[in-house]
Amino acid sequence: MCLIQFSVPGEDYLVDPLALDDLHVLGPIFAHPGIEKVFHAAEYDVMVLHRDYGFELDHLFDTMVASRIVGWPRYGLASLLEEHFEVRTDKRMQRTNWGRRPLTEDQIEYARLDTHYLLPLRDKLIAELEAQERMAEARAAFERVAEARWSKQEFDPHGFWKVKGAHELNDQQLAILRELYLYRDDRAQELDRPLFKVLTDRVLVRLSQEAPSSFAELGRIKGIPRRLPSRERRNLLQIIEDGLRAPIPVRPARRGERPDEETVDRYEALRDWRRERAEERGVEPDVVLSNRTLHVLANENPTSSQALSEIDALNDWERDQYGRDLIGLLRRHARIRTR
Repeated sequence: MCLIQFSVPGEDYLVDPLALDDLHVLGPIFAHPGIEKVFHAAEYDVMVLHRDYGFELDHLFDTMVASRIVGWPRYGLASLLEEHFEVRTDKRMQRTNWGRRPLTEDQIEYARLDTHYLLPLRDKLIAELEAQERMAEARAAFERVAEARWSKQEFDPHGFWKVKGAHELNDQQLAILRELYLYRDDRAQELDRPLFKVLTDRVLVRLSQEAPSSFAELGRIKGIPRRLPSRERRNLLQIIEDGLRAPIPVRPARRGERPDEETVDRYEALRDWRRERAEERGVEPDVVLSNRTLHVLANENPTSSQALSEIDALNDWERDQYGRDLIGLLRRHARIRTR
């Protein structure tokens, strides 16, 4: 957590958590049910605030979630600021180093704009939610976001198989990718930086494909940081050389068993139902119900109100709104399967 921005009517504030030893004074603000907290795409923020400071959020309004519920086609904050307030933000600031001090004037202005328009944006969305009678749905979705919690994921040394573009590599290039993937994680841990600040996935694939063997060849790889120290350039060349001599990676076995045919059929039926509901409303399918929810329903197959209430799949609004339809669909599907 490198920076926290607050905007209230008429004033914007930047709070530097790197300069303060204790932020507990903010806890009661986040937890106060009488103070609405307006975020955009709050889930990650909620997780980090709870992970780092133990903050609980009550009375949350998420402008991205609300934008999707009312069916706005563009719901990224930059798009919303441009469309509704004619404000353009500097996209380069999204990847700037927010841990460096002092912050530049450009960083400060970008950070200020990140929250400055959230209150008037919230007002526009409130009006739209009320016009569409979607306020209860939005409140239920906000409550779910406020309950998001950080789940620590251990580093997977086989994760290079999931790098976009890995399937385009031959066996030896995959060996290089594996070595670069392991190097990147070690380097990110050493620098305490996100992975993309060390090397992006795209650069890992390019390095694996071209296997440069000199500083000059390395310098021609698009995406290699210009200010990369000579020592790290030598390290990269050594890693690539190691990959050329390394054994060919063996694809790990898939975890878990493939769902049975009936479960897969139920999932597809639920997806068809969800798509129809989404098209009726003019929203994206996962606004109706998430993929995770569909998987739970397909696996648990609740065919009664009691069974539906006993599984952790739907919030109260979703259960009231869709419960009868879902139970009917699953019952019909079961009858068809038994014919």
